[in-house]
Amino acid sequence: MKKFYTLLAGILVTASMFAQAPKKMSYQAVLRNSSNELITSTSVGMRISVLQGSATGTAIYTETQTTNTNINGLVSLEIGAGTPVTGTFAGINWAAGPYFIKTETDPVGGTSYNISGTSQLLSVPYALFSANSNVGGFTHYLGEAFNGGIIYDLHRGSDGLEHGLIVSLTESTATWQTIETVTNATRSWDGVYNTNLMTNSPAATYIASLGKGWYLPSIDELGKLYYNRLYVNRALFNGGNTLLSNTAYYWSSTEASDSNAYFFYFNDAHAFKTYKSNTNIVRGIKAF
Repeated sequence: MKKFYTLLAGILVTASMFAQAPKKMSYQAVLRNSSNELITSTSVGMRISVLQGSATGTAIYTETQTTNTNINGLVSLEIGAGTPVTGTFAGINWAAGPYFIKTETDPVGGTSYNISGTSQLLSVPYALFSANSNVGGFTHYLGEAFNGGIIYDLHRGSDGLEHGLIVSLTESTATWQTIETVTNATRSWDGVYNTNLMTNSPAATYIASLGKGWYLPSIDELGKLYYNRLYVNRALFNGGNTLLSNTAYYWSSTEASDSNAYFFYFNDAHAFKTYKSNTNIVRGIKAF
């Protein structure tokens, strides 16, 4: 029986804009078999549903897609680009959340969906929200110099207010922590929670030196930074600050095991795990 690894399966909450076309949401996941081996270069069938209210809520939109895993077992698709089964993606009122994304997968490319997983959509990209919201535009913008860094994410929270993420102007290199030390900093979406558990960590020590509110991003928060780096690097360049590298390994605060933690490879938008004792780039973020 094949199974779905949900830690690296996530919604990259970025909206793709196309002329005269519905907005779409990028989604990536890693598939492994029961022996923990990657399912590589294989056609898989997927059914994706947007659930409203809870993880068992009503499916207000459902679509199906057939796609392929790559040599790393990664499947990438755009929610909103498949064959609709129920509802329309463009008709979703993103202000009426919370919303959850349910994925069902047939690892042999058919429609016998025997693998499933559900993840909460913790934020809504502005490009999606503004399409059907009666609320006015945001005060801030991507690439804005704000609160000691550069804004790289904007979204409307479940409270109806504007929120965002800011990346620091500088970076450093550090190890994550001594191997064989379990911190339980395993959240893929919550860098604040993870960073607070990283004791005796050179990476966390550097982040703390940036000042109040800064933390080491989770692997999901790094994914969002990667996809909006155009706005960030433009602003960093204009301000004479340190650009995000196109080829670097950036530490996340998400722990993989007693010996490993996850990093994000900015060359090809993949998340990997490596020894905590390895030295990678460390860059802080903060939320507002």
